[in-house]
Amino acid sequence: MSAPGAVLTRRPVGGGSGHPDPDRPRLGGTFAQVALALVCAGYTTGASLGWGSPRLALFMGDFGLSAAAFTAAVSCFLYGRTHRGDTRPAWLLFAFSSFMAASGNAVWGWYEVVLRAEVPDSSAADLFFLLFAPPAIVGLLVLAKKPVTRAGWVCLGLDAWLIGGSLLTLSWSLALARTAHFEGEPVAQAALALAYPLLDIVLVSMVLVLHFRRSQANRSATNTAIAALALTVLCDALFTSPLLRENYASGQLLDAGWFAGSLLLAYAPWGVRRPPDTAAAPRGPWLHSRPVAGSLAALTPYLAAAVCTLGILYNVVEGRRVDRVVVLTGCTVVLALVVRQGIMLLDNIALTHELAQKENHFRSLVQGSSDVIMIAAPTGTLRYVSPAASGVYGRDADDLIGSELASLIHPDDLGAVVHEVRRFLAVSPADEPTTRIECRFRSGRGDWLNVESTVNRHQGGLIFNSRDVTERVRLQAQLQHNAEHDPLTDLPNRALFTRRVRQALAGRRSSDQGTAVLFIDLDGFKGVNDRLGHQAGDDLLVQAARRLHDSVRAGDTAARLGGDEFAALILGDGGRDRAARRNQVQEIADRLRLTLSQPYRVDGGNEVRVAASIGVAFAEPGIEAGALLRNADLAMYRAKAAGKDRVELYAPQMQAEVVRRTELAARLRTALHEGEFALLHQPVVDLATGRISAVSAQARWRSSQGILFTPAEYLRVTDDGERTAELGRWLFEEAVEQAAERAGIGHRTPVSVRLSARRLLDRSLPLGSVESLLTRHGLPSGSLIVELADSDPRTSLDELEQRLVALRRLGVRIALDGFGSGHVAINALRRLPVDILKLDRGLVEGVVESARLRKITRGVLRIAGELGMRTVAEGVDVPEQVVALRAMGCSHAQGMAFSGPLDEYRLRRALVRDEYPLPGAVPVRAGNRPPIRSNNETPVPPT
Repeated sequence: MSAPGAVLTRRPVGGGSGHPDPDRPRLGGTFAQVALALVCAGYTTGASLGWGSPRLALFMGDFGLSAAAFTAAVSCFLYGRTHRGDTRPAWLLFAFSSFMAASGNAVWGWYEVVLRAEVPDSSAADLFFLLFAPPAIVGLLVLAKKPVTRAGWVCLGLDAWLIGGSLLTLSWSLALARTAHFEGEPVAQAALALAYPLLDIVLVSMVLVLHFRRSQANRSATNTAIAALALTVLCDALFTSPLLRENYASGQLLDAGWFAGSLLLAYAPWGVRRPPDTAAAPRGPWLHSRPVAGSLAALTPYLAAAVCTLGILYNVVEGRRVDRVVVLTGCTVVLALVVRQGIMLLDNIALTHELAQKENHFRSLVQGSSDVIMIAAPTGTLRYVSPAASGVYGRDADDLIGSELASLIHPDDLGAVVHEVRRFLAVSPADEPTTRIECRFRSGRGDWLNVESTVNRHQGGLIFNSRDVTERVRLQAQLQHNAEHDPLTDLPNRALFTRRVRQALAGRRSSDQGTAVLFIDLDGFKGVNDRLGHQAGDDLLVQAARRLHDSVRAGDTAARLGGDEFAALILGDGGRDRAARRNQVQEIADRLRLTLSQPYRVDGGNEVRVAASIGVAFAEPGIEAGALLRNADLAMYRAKAAGKDRVELYAPQMQAEVVRRTELAARLRTALHEGEFALLHQPVVDLATGRISAVSAQARWRSSQGILFTPAEYLRVTDDGERTAELGRWLFEEAVEQAAERAGIGHRTPVSVRLSARRLLDRSLPLGSVESLLTRHGLPSGSLIVELADSDPRTSLDELEQRLVALRRLGVRIALDGFGSGHVAINALRRLPVDILKLDRGLVEGVVESARLRKITRGVLRIAGELGMRTVAEGVDVPEQVVALRAMGCSHAQGMAFSGPLDEYRLRRALVRDEYPLPGAVPVRAGNRPPIRSNNETPVPPT
């Protein structure tokens, strides 16, 4: 047997659904049944023993039956009053019927027990007893399952007459004919004698009809009521027989049947009842009893005809003349049988036609459906497959019928399918009528299709309503891939990379400290993007991603985090030598740096180069994925800050430095408004005379903790462009204001202020503001020098030239700062109106030691001289540099060789002296020569 077949034939264990069995009686119901059985058994025992005395026997036979019937009346009445529903009138009618029986027995006891007299042949008791049957008959009709058509109502009446007529024929032949021919008795007495058996026959007929047509609502109460009335009718039938009636006396065993019937009727509405939903999910023996009950209902007309035939044959066998009542009754029964069969024939024809229409309708739906409908037998064999299989699976339905379901499911999915089917069959159908299964199904083309099936139960097997969802699964997989991968390089993105790092730290490698994360940034990528365009930049990123992917192992992960940032997860090898593992990973990072630094061919053949700054962080015990990624990121930024194109390993002090920089940046935001910034000036000395030709304005930040920071220190900790611009505006205004104050007291030395090309073109610093600033403070013409800092290559030289020309018209002189580094080039000398050329510190620091650098510096100075520019060497810190620069033709210098930045008070003292000693020059008088390290007066570190 196949695996699904074994599942389908497996019976769920009782109680597996988690719901109590509705057929199991509750504890209170069990006590009531036991009490009922004990009371009935006690009454039966007393009746069989004669109760010990004739007097007590009469009392229990009359008033005992009256009490039992009255109990039934009260019970049915209370139930009918407190419970709403379609069966409420039936219980009220049963209450009235039981009350009539109680009254009749009470009248009987009045005569026999109280009056100690014979009960008259016609008394009030007979009236009460006759009124017992009609309400019970109508109540049974209420409990019967209501027909939905006129033909159904006619068949219900014919079935009742068939049963009643057959019983009348039989009883008339056996006993009633004699009762009807008593001579000398009044007609009323004879009618009364016939009324009892006739009403009992009608009641028996309704009991039998109701047994086959009972409603499914409250079946337990209905069955108990039918049993109670059946027991009562049986006792009535025995009492009606002449043999028992002549010898009957109250308190005998026959009364026990009436007593038990009344108590059963009293118990019926309050007994154990099934929940309403159990009818929808029948189980157990009821499945087998239903066809038997249906067969008996179908045989009812034929049984009735057989009973009539037996009644007539009895008269013939006894040699009696066939009674006209028997003949008339038999004829009506046969006529009713013919009419009923005709109605059933027409009804069957209509049902057959309707069934054929519905079958054609559903066959059309099944055959025209795009879903495949399959029915699997309990053995797992396919018994039916809809024609849609040829279009969906590429296999004919006839070829699939008879196949094992397990042979069509992918082996990797079979276990999950079997598990789901077992779980589904163990659950109650009312709780979970269907389930959904998704697996791979073998197609006729030899490939595997993703199939989604809705599964229902069907006669011990299963119905599969299946559809091909292969395209949907592919689309979902593609969407999942797109959500986890970079669209340009197809490498894992940040989300997937973070998840894999988390898995590596949480899995069996959690204790492996050899696992490392590499953060990679491409140095110079922005320049490629700006110079050649975004398409060239995308080509470079794709090639870099391919190189990175090819450089890592199969189990490692390469990812693109965004922009020009990449990352790699290098899983540990489980080794214990931590130092060796660190060296190995660093070698991997170095090789990766060299690989990424190789030339790239982009945008149709342009060759470009970029470098790679790589930060490495190793996993530590207990570290989380976010912390490990942050450590690698910090190491990468340290690599960029240390000069780029290098590998840095994470160290704990990097985190402390980040905290310090963050705190410093936070304090910097309020430092300017709280007056923590001060303006200092460094003298620019004429190398020919030693006099001060200009002063360079520089800002210093003295924090509230007393720490003094240079611009290189405090501007490095912030990327707040607005804060930097605000500081630049303050520096510019403060320098102009102090220069005007010095000019007012006779020190007309020009002040130079460093501004970037971007700031000069910024709309927040319009031309009118410079002019109004010079006019407001009365700064003479030629007293302001704007040092053009390193310009952005994207800056338009045309706009910059126009702006500088406008500034020169205001008497502002222009200096080209930092010549020899960055992006300042010969093109700027050619295009821009420059008055002063400031040599970068890089051309000055090694000018004494390096002959090659002296040639470069001499060439720059010669170009400036031929262009008529004044030259200023920046960062001249030792006397040897002064001698070398003056020999090469440099005209001015600033640096620690003369003075550091001075505050306003010391600057004015220096301007009063206005002379610094020049190394190698003719010495001046000692009284006029200021100290060469005058900056010692102000403890300010150099820029």
